[in-house]
Amino acid sequence: MATALHFTKGHGTGNDFVLYSDPEGERPLSPGQIASLCDRHFGIGADGVIRAVKSKNLNTLRSDGALIPDPAGASALTEDSAAEWFMDYYNADGSLSEMCGNGIRVYAKYLLESGLAVINPGDTMAIGTRGGVRDLTNSGNNFQVDMGRWRFDGGEPLVRVKGVAVQRPGIGINVGNPHVVVALSHDAELDGADLTFVPQLDPATPEGANVELVVMRDPMVKDGVGQIRMRVHERGSGETLSCGTGVVAAALATRHWAGAGAPNSWRVEVPGGSLAVRMFPTEEGEHVSLSGPAELVFTGIVELA
Repeated sequence: MATALHFTKGHGTGNDFVLYSDPEGERPLSPGQIASLCDRHFGIGADGVIRAVKSKNLNTLRSDGALIPDPAGASALTEDSAAEWFMDYYNADGSLSEMCGNGIRVYAKYLLESGLAVINPGDTMAIGTRGGVRDLTNSGNNFQVDMGRWRFDGGEPLVRVKGVAVQRPGIGINVGNPHVVVALSHDAELDGADLTFVPQLDPATPEGANVELVVMRDPMVKDGVGQIRMRVHERGSGETLSCGTGVVAAALATRHWAGAGAPNSWRVEVPGGSLAVRMFPTEEGEHVSLSGPAELVFTGIVELA
């Protein structure tokens, strides 16, 4: 039997999402339903689906269709009792994702515009994710999210990308989800990469990784801000116009490669626009923030099997 789903389509620098409200946790979708929604030919079309659910009500669908509690919601409230809302995020193929830097900004915009939460300019809101609680600030025209601590993760695998002549070494960085960042030599090489094919990692990682291809701008630093250009292949979604966590990982990797004296503020160009990254010290270690726009495009109703 088909049921109606009220949804909103939104994007952050072209990284697009289908969002819907389910505060009480009564309507988690199956992987097949999510994939159908994200299909760009037969569905709405998106890089992922975001369910707006309260952390205390977070649940998931068992294979037999039964609702079971998802411990990530309780973990978010244990980490920060103010994390009332949870961003339940899924990739376009229906698989779970730990965190999405563009998605969380669009999610905040959705909560605000739907009247589910109040985030006045200058206010900060705690949002639960499977990568941990993230603090998001309404800066007026944009949203800034504290992505928390980061770490090198996964070593330096060789990465084979179709359209790039030879394998290149990457660097593994985790910002709540896994990334491998690869430096290319010039714009033509970046433009020639064929990201319709999944980049191959050697050694492969069991959980997979998002892969970012990066070119440094000339000059690399202008007015104290680092400048890079990036394309990305997201696991479970393919090439996207932007990836917030990928932008953060790319800036961190480039700063590492640049060495001492490299800036802590970066401007990252992606096919869908540009985003700002800032690294800053905290009592628990270095954090990194991501700033950029969030847009809601249209609302509608779709019939789901």
